[in-house]
Amino acid sequence: MSGMTDLTTPDDVGGERLLDEPLSRALGERYLQYALSTITNRALPDARDGLKPVHRRLLYAMRQLKLDPGSGFKKSARIVGDVMGKFHPHGDQAIYDALVRLAQDFAVRYPIVDGQGNFGNIDGDSAAAMRYTESRMTEVARMLLEGLDEDAVDLKETYDGLEEEPVVLPAAFPNLLANGASGIAVGMATSIPPHNVGEICDALLALIKKPSIDIEALVELVPGPDFPTGGILIEPRESIVSAYSTGRGAFRLRARWAKEDLSRGLWRIVITEIPYQVQKSKLIERLAELVTAKKVPILGDVIDESAEDVRIIIEPKSKTVDPNILMETLFKLTDLETRFSLNMNVLVDGKTPEVVSLKSALQIYLDHRRDVLLRRSRHRLSKIARRLEILEGYLKAYLNLDRVIEIIRTEDEPKPSLVMEFALTDVQAEAILNMRLRSLRRLEEMEIRKERESLLDEQAELTALTLDEKGQWKRVGGEIKEVKKKFGPGASGAERRSTFGDVAQLEEMPLEAMIEREPITVICSAKGWIRAMKGHLAPDAEVKYKDGDEERFLIHAQTTDKLLLFATNGRFYTIGCDKLPSGRGMGEPLRLTIDLGEGDDIVDLFVPEKGAKRLVASSDGRGFVALEDEVMAQTRAGRQVLAPTAPATARASARIQGDMVAIVGENRKMLAFPVAELPEMNRGKGVILQRYKQGGLSDVASYQGAAGLSWQDPAGRTRTEADMSAWEAARATQGVDAPRGFPKDNRFK
Repeated sequence: MSGMTDLTTPDDVGGERLLDEPLSRALGERYLQYALSTITNRALPDARDGLKPVHRRLLYAMRQLKLDPGSGFKKSARIVGDVMGKFHPHGDQAIYDALVRLAQDFAVRYPIVDGQGNFGNIDGDSAAAMRYTESRMTEVARMLLEGLDEDAVDLKETYDGLEEEPVVLPAAFPNLLANGASGIAVGMATSIPPHNVGEICDALLALIKKPSIDIEALVELVPGPDFPTGGILIEPRESIVSAYSTGRGAFRLRARWAKEDLSRGLWRIVITEIPYQVQKSKLIERLAELVTAKKVPILGDVIDESAEDVRIIIEPKSKTVDPNILMETLFKLTDLETRFSLNMNVLVDGKTPEVVSLKSALQIYLDHRRDVLLRRSRHRLSKIARRLEILEGYLKAYLNLDRVIEIIRTEDEPKPSLVMEFALTDVQAEAILNMRLRSLRRLEEMEIRKERESLLDEQAELTALTLDEKGQWKRVGGEIKEVKKKFGPGASGAERRSTFGDVAQLEEMPLEAMIEREPITVICSAKGWIRAMKGHLAPDAEVKYKDGDEERFLIHAQTTDKLLLFATNGRFYTIGCDKLPSGRGMGEPLRLTIDLGEGDDIVDLFVPEKGAKRLVASSDGRGFVALEDEVMAQTRAGRQVLAPTAPATARASARIQGDMVAIVGENRKMLAFPVAELPEMNRGKGVILQRYKQGGLSDVASYQGAAGLSWQDPAGRTRTEADMSAWEAARATQGVDAPRGFPKDNRFK
């Protein structure tokens, strides 16, 4: 063991420093570093300014480019280039995508970037390339940066150490809740919906006035999100309170719609607002699919008449349709209703991720604004102190103006002489020497004395402010009132867009009840091609099939019926008759409708009856009775009912129509016994029906003992064996030879 290398000892090999350590430790440490970097530098917003680093760097770069709200635009490519080169060493497309989102009024409630050009649309179309679009800051962005020159926040070195960037923005605008945030990190995520800034300001002011305010009172002021695309919030109040209390929850959001009356009693539905983050083009596609596939029979057509505003027309199949029922159905099947998650996972101090409540988020913002106020006040005090020092020097110069001029004219180094003779500081002496001759006017002296008095008053006020916590909160409250005045009630676009509503209390109506009831004939070929022809065809009607194919099932049904398909894998599959392909062609393969394996085949196809029972049997002679109501499947994968042991497969099924069952094997042995000897089960491989020395089960049937057993001969005639006593025996016996005239294919029908 002495010759082994220490796993923790670094070695220099070929000029490179190598470190031997276990792979699990190396991966664990490095993945943890990656995870922390993702959490703090990409995915989660800072609770103080509501921004991620890329957004913060975008605004800081635009500020350096002097792209204020009142200035001209600059190419987005210029902004992205500065951000990437100076602050954010990541891909330019990712930076541009972040810039684009900040400019989209359908993505953010209060846009931070003022975009000129094609910045995408609600249909999901992408923005134009960055070389074609131009950008500048909005008033919201200006307020987020306000105070940056006054030491309001800390700065840190950029990635290359050549410049500095802010750790967080001063954020005079409550951006975290106003515009929300979303992101996915390693092992955690965040999802914060946008809110109305006027309501946020009211909650902030209430929290300043009463720090012990409870969440119920805050929800009175901030009743829920306010999405830029509007919509109707239908989440119960208790759920909203719970979500804001814990920082986790969800909000149900619906499209805004209205019934528009037309002539002759006709009407249509007009949708003017769709849920947040739903692409209109994909929504239209989904609605069109429902029309084409006839999944909502009462839906007639969908028309997109949108221009600048959303306007989607929903036409009913008939004017007798209830519009509320139609819309409730569409809400269930499409993104006309969505759930927006609330997960207020933020960086509370710029480093620590934490899920916070609404009250905590508001308090973190208030604490940040108070800290910004104090830092700006101290910065201003230092500026005032420096200016007062200079003004004191000016006044001394005015009192001894002739001597000052004499020293400047006669001395080779006037500065030390001025300092010594008039007890000036170095700063004061430098300021006097740099003074312009025109400043020697007496009027200037008066102005300086006025400025000095004003600065002394401001100094006293700011000093008192830094020592008065109550006064600090009053000042913060005043700043919040200014935000409310600028963006709250009365301002352009300030009104709440997402309103509140209740779910219509309608009687539950299954889709089947909406289907127009019409007679059809279901035709399924031997190769599994299925179709539905209008009306009930006669058994001898001429039906065309593909070459090499033939009839297997011909079933009379209604469009409102369901079909049950029993397969050799023992599964039952449910198919809606209204969804069957038209009988104009040859139909479609069943495997397009259900997940039937390539090696599986159809055993039986029928329309179930309420309360009916069915005998299912496998090729090894086992089976049981199942309720047809209980074997209905809800998915394409079907429902496993009969579970035969391989290599056995499901072989036959028959509806129980009497008190006796008949079993016939491949060896033409027939056995009859009472139905009462069979168990009723929902799933299993069943009990032994008939024993075989060779071969297996061929078919099963049910009959009324008093009437005897009937079957069809090859010519289509019905034959009946009235006395079945010769074949009646105990279950699980071998049986005897089938009656004379029984079909050679050993099938009862």
